[in-house]
Amino acid sequence: MSVCGRASALVRRRGLFTVGIVAGLGGGVVEAAWIALYQHLTGHEAAAVARGVTQSLLPGLASAPAGVPLGLAIHMGLAVALGILIAVAMPRIAPRLAGTPLEPVAVVAALIGVWAVNFFIVLPIINPAFVTLVPLGASLASKTLFGFAAAFVFWFSRRYGVAGRQGQ
Repeated sequence: MSVCGRASALVRRRGLFTVGIVAGLGGGVVEAAWIALYQHLTGHEAAAVARGVTQSLLPGLASAPAGVPLGLAIHMGLAVALGILIAVAMPRIAPRLAGTPLEPVAVVAALIGVWAVNFFIVLPIINPAFVTLVPLGASLASKTLFGFAAAFVFWFSRRYGVAGRQGQ
């Protein structure tokens, strides 16, 4: 590969990372907002979910005063990582979907797959109590909203040429 080819690939990769970060941040915020709203409307504490996130990764800190903000920080960090993963993987896994009306469907389907693995395999092993904090339908809705938010970021970045041309 020529120097220009390598430079072009680096710019595209950086663009994918940037778009992935924004998609993850957007998805993470939408997800947290949905859970906070759901918990409020059903008379439950959203802070319990944030503490549950902390409990899943840092059990000793879940009941500490920093348990809630730490849970939000962990959630957002995982959301950014997931956004980057989807941004980088989707054009490689399904390159023909990039920029088509099926791309958002694929992004949402990927996030639903992540939700299924988390709630039926990973969380029952590392923190079974977390699975019961929010009904499965509400948690599925949160991950679906994450998928729509991420898909919007991917569409917007492609439509307006932000951070390079993802998937191209």
